[in-house]
Amino acid sequence: MEKRNVILYWVFTALVSFGMLFSGMAQVISVPEMAEIAVSLGYPLYFFKIIGVWKVLAVVAILVPGFPLIKEWAYAGLFFVMSGALVSHLACGHAFSELLGPVFQTFFILGSWYFRPANRRMVGGR
Repeated sequence: MEKRNVILYWVFTALVSFGMLFSGMAQVISVPEMAEIAVSLGYPLYFFKIIGVWKVLAVVAILVPGFPLIKEWAYAGLFFVMSGALVSHLACGHAFSELLGPVFQTFFILGSWYFRPANRRMVGGR
């Protein structure tokens, strides 16, 4: 059972890392598609740049060994960003297809957090 949990952790973590790293970098360099999303949601472009930087830093925090408190904050931050993205898309009446990214990324974040090994948790964790 332990080996299964480690495999699930790395699968979820790879999916989170890939999604957050590439979307974060796209936001930082203002890829036109990201700018369109920002405008359609009513957010200023600089807001997406800030979120993009934090996404990239969160991925680094999750992947680097040690620093369990920083990892907890990184997971929480990514969860807030993706759940906020989901609510923003819903509030703007966007198509179902635009909800899939935030929904899947939120699921991957929760999976990575839940299956993380003991050496990546805070002492006294679940």
